[in-house]
Amino acid sequence: MTPGRRTLTGAAACGLCLVLIACDGSKPLIKRDERPALFPAADRPVAHIVSARWSNEEARDRLNEAAEVMDRAGIAPGMTVADIGAGEGYYTIRLAQRVGENGRVLAEDIVAGVRDALAERVAREDLENVSVRLGAPADPKLPAASFDRVLMVHMYHEIAQPYEFLWRLRPALKPDGLVVVVDANRQTKNHGTPPALLRCEFEAVGYRQVSMTEMPSAGGYVATFRAVGPRPAPEAMKACVLRG
Repeated sequence: MTPGRRTLTGAAACGLCLVLIACDGSKPLIKRDERPALFPAADRPVAHIVSARWSNEEARDRLNEAAEVMDRAGIAPGMTVADIGAGEGYYTIRLAQRVGENGRVLAEDIVAGVRDALAERVAREDLENVSVRLGAPADPKLPAASFDRVLMVHMYHEIAQPYEFLWRLRPALKPDGLVVVVDANRQTKNHGTPPALLRCEFEAVGYRQVSMTEMPSAGGYVATFRAVGPRPAPEAMKACVLRG
């Protein structure tokens, strides 16, 4: 042994190795808390996705469905609109025509095959003001402060985690933006949402109902909501209780 040099014990040597590994830049020195936010669970059944189509487009146009919904939602040329749960694109196509070349439509679905088929339709119809993307069941993943209107047509009852979904949706709205929901007035297990339950779930996430209008041509009603005040902390939200 060289004079003046001490040897490392096995334990000390092992400790030094761990320090060197931790400092080599490949691992963070401080491990951050990455626990997911705790959102309340929905106290209601969730309807299964059964089709990308609610009804055939010719029948819907005979009832003037899309035009009436867009009128009541105040959708105008130049707006930026998201069509969530776009399916085969009935609203996407008509929204593109309504907002015009100076507007934008983002069409989104959570089923990759449906998204791909819609993207093909958009390309085939040469809709340059439409983009198509894949969303996630609990997160629409929309860009912040971007949308005048967000439409959810006959799909809200299929959202398994409505509080998280609406919470993550809020930042995407412009200051005067609205969420527009079209659904049937029946229990969620029967592919609808009772209006009182819809209002309660939105209010739990810090939205205020602006309007609620019966609309037989759209198969039920159209409701609009605006985000108000600060977004609540997930753990502070309370689930709405489904009665009856």
